[in-house]
Amino acid sequence: MQGESLEPALCHRRQKAIWKVRKKLPIGIDGFEKIRTNDFYYADKTLFIKKLIQNWGEVNLFTRPRRFGKSLNMSMLKCFFEIGRDPALFEGLKIMQEKELCERYMGKFPVISISLKSVDGLKYDSAVAALRTVIGNEAGRFRFLRDSAKLDEDDVPLDKASQKGYYDEMIPLIRSLFDNALKSNDSLYFAVLTGCLRISKESIFTGLNNLMVHTISDVRYDEYFGFTNADVDDLLEFYGLSAYKDVIRDWYDGYRFGDTDVYCPWDVINYCDELLAAPSAPPKNYWANTSGNDLVRRMLKNASLTTKNEVEELLNGEKITKRIKQELTYCEIDDSIENVWSVLYVTGYLTGMYVEQADADIFHLWIPNGEIRKLFYELVEDWFRESTRSDTTRISRFCAAFPAGDTDTFQEMLSDYLWDSISVKDTAVRRNMKENFYHGMMLGLLQNQDSWLVKSNAETGEGYSDISIQTPERTGIVIELKYAEDGNMEKACSEALKQIEEKKYAEGLKRRGMKKIIKYGIAFYEKACMVVKE
Repeated sequence: MQGESLEPALCHRRQKAIWKVRKKLPIGIDGFEKIRTNDFYYADKTLFIKKLIQNWGEVNLFTRPRRFGKSLNMSMLKCFFEIGRDPALFEGLKIMQEKELCERYMGKFPVISISLKSVDGLKYDSAVAALRTVIGNEAGRFRFLRDSAKLDEDDVPLDKASQKGYYDEMIPLIRSLFDNALKSNDSLYFAVLTGCLRISKESIFTGLNNLMVHTISDVRYDEYFGFTNADVDDLLEFYGLSAYKDVIRDWYDGYRFGDTDVYCPWDVINYCDELLAAPSAPPKNYWANTSGNDLVRRMLKNASLTTKNEVEELLNGEKITKRIKQELTYCEIDDSIENVWSVLYVTGYLTGMYVEQADADIFHLWIPNGEIRKLFYELVEDWFRESTRSDTTRISRFCAAFPAGDTDTFQEMLSDYLWDSISVKDTAVRRNMKENFYHGMMLGLLQNQDSWLVKSNAETGEGYSDISIQTPERTGIVIELKYAEDGNMEKACSEALKQIEEKKYAEGLKRRGMKKIIKYGIAFYEKACMVVKE
């Protein structure tokens, strides 16, 4: 996993040439026509049309995580099939090589396209009003149409209704909408729906015997949502960024759709855009920051010791085995931790594949890439900080041991906290990232003392100490953390104290009027720790 700054991949002259000719990167743009008419880069997914027609299904439901190109594919389908659309939008794209197919289907159909993303509301009435507006606006384009031939993001209204408390009222409304548009509709040629969850168990698809469901574990259509390896190679070559392939793979690849390894396109496009402006820019969390990540937070908050251990295994690059339910209702998600694992899989926080020669619902699951691993690190740190604050007596006793120089109490209680928390031992994770993980844990404990001035990576001498503390009693504390890769924590503690001396970390605290200075070297190895004082 790469996190440090990167060396520029292009010389200045080469970059200037690319800036003159390059297409714009379509960040946040999911309209096919807008991309094709405004000189944006497009990863060609038009053979999706051919596949849909060849593998005929009157009503097709595709479930994929957010930011994997669902809306763009829906927009592309509309531009291809709809009467009156400009065929020049598809010039140079793969579908144009299918001449007979294009002559028969291109621009030959009235198309109704409805996105339910905006159907939201604090109450049922406001959600219904939003739905009326969405349908009314589309009907205004084609008043002679009465039934939908294409819908988008079918699960959003139910998700919002579940969050806001009018779930039971919303179910019959959505069921009625789908029944009228998709069931026994003589005017329907075919329909495509997309969403994150398969929600057929909600009975909103009752009686739809023409429904074909394509989940992320299905091999059909597996290359048409997200970027394949070839898509990424083409994009990086186009922009002169091929030297960054390894870091992009480590951070944004790793998803498994059917038999295809897939990158998150939102991440790749955003990072490439940053690299073109700043070639030394490190990778960031883009996909993870487009959601509140509440599901993971709820899971950690209610985690048993077994669940904590499973999260720890995932963070350490291992796989866990779970039964995956792809037909959950929103009300069932929090019924059991097993349901939460299923939702983490279908929404993109985890990836996986069937266990060979086993029940088709049994999956190996793992964290797909560096971006999601970093997200889990941060959420675990937040969870640990919140959970420790709830036990004020315990945390006060722990913090009191620092200025008292009580290393025995300090080490014993820190070991207890480590046992209760989640540790990092993955050999693929660099040492400094492991140290950062424990660093965050220590800060979460120490910052509970409101009367202390606790600083992280503060300049206190000739460098930056991991943690420095100033107490009202004018006791200054310097803490240096080390991760003992070889398990030799005594050696790691000695290295930490030596660094404090050599870098003169205590000098800054003395200048700030601290009368007493205590120096701690702390070593970690998985769930074990050692504390040495000078």
